[in-house]
Amino acid sequence: MQELRNTYIAAVAAVQDEAALEDLRVQALGKKGEISLKMRELGQMSPEERQVAGPALNALKDELTSAIAAKKAALADAALDARLRAEWLDVSLPSRPMRQGSLHPVSQVTEEVQTIFADLGFGVAEGPRIETDWYNFDALNIPGHHPARAEMDTFYMQRAEGDDRPPFVLRTHTSPVQIRALEAHGAPIRIICPGGVYRADYDQTHTPMFHQVEGLAIDRDISMAQLKWVLEEFFSVFFGTKVKTRFRASHFPFTEPSAEVDIQCSWEGGTVKVGEGDDWLEVLGSGMVHPKVLAAGGIDPNEWQGFAFGMGIDRIAMLKYGIPDLRAFFDSDLRWLRHYGFASLDVPTIRGGLSR
Repeated sequence: MQELRNTYIAAVAAVQDEAALEDLRVQALGKKGEISLKMRELGQMSPEERQVAGPALNALKDELTSAIAAKKAALADAALDARLRAEWLDVSLPSRPMRQGSLHPVSQVTEEVQTIFADLGFGVAEGPRIETDWYNFDALNIPGHHPARAEMDTFYMQRAEGDDRPPFVLRTHTSPVQIRALEAHGAPIRIICPGGVYRADYDQTHTPMFHQVEGLAIDRDISMAQLKWVLEEFFSVFFGTKVKTRFRASHFPFTEPSAEVDIQCSWEGGTVKVGEGDDWLEVLGSGMVHPKVLAAGGIDPNEWQGFAFGMGIDRIAMLKYGIPDLRAFFDSDLRWLRHYGFASLDVPTIRGGLSR
């Protein structure tokens, strides 16, 4: 037994890594280890022999277990020491630069739009994204049979069973904000209403959620000529070049007369250049506010009149910054955002200036 002790104690002292130490432990103390087999032989001994061999084997087992544990700790300390020497770091070096976030093109363009219209004397109004059927449709003179009120175009909220009231909707435009602003502030008024809107549509130029900015100006002598001036001033500053507009007669329930507005552009190599060429690109709808809409907002249409317009923030962002696909705006792709995003501390700038 002394010879067995000397053999394993020497082997434990000589081992150089934890894997070899584990193999040695199994060889000595495992189920089929040499010392374990000796323990099994106790049953074949006489009582007198067991009184001598039993305590000696237990003492050997405890000593060897302690030696293996101590060696394992020593090997772990040596490995840690070697790792610390190999992974030495100069803590006085400058830290790694932190990656900065970037501003989404929609946020950037929204601030640019607000900056330009603020210089034109327009305030900013906001409203809820979940609207009542009345604010989203009825107050805007949209009849019950209008296609926009169909479930294939509009997201309706579910009412509780037995509740027969018209369901709430995810607003399909920011026009309800105009009605709320008229109710709250009356006339005269000049506001823009930027924000997210929702429609059941999805392709390269349409997404179920997108962003609009609508404008409203109400006074006693406002005309379509002033609407045209405001839009041309806005587009010229926004795109940094003189932009001509073309009005085409159209129909919207909330304006009368109504007009689609095109901006001058040219197409070269599959890209559009705004403000030059002989082509036209439709960008927004507009018109004089319908008398029924004024009345719904608590304004006397016999005393007041004005214009309204609406355009997609995402779309003019695509035009200005050359972004080909609207769906990428909502993909949460950091690579796309780093490419098209803006530094978070940049102050929105407007190219050129407003003519008076």
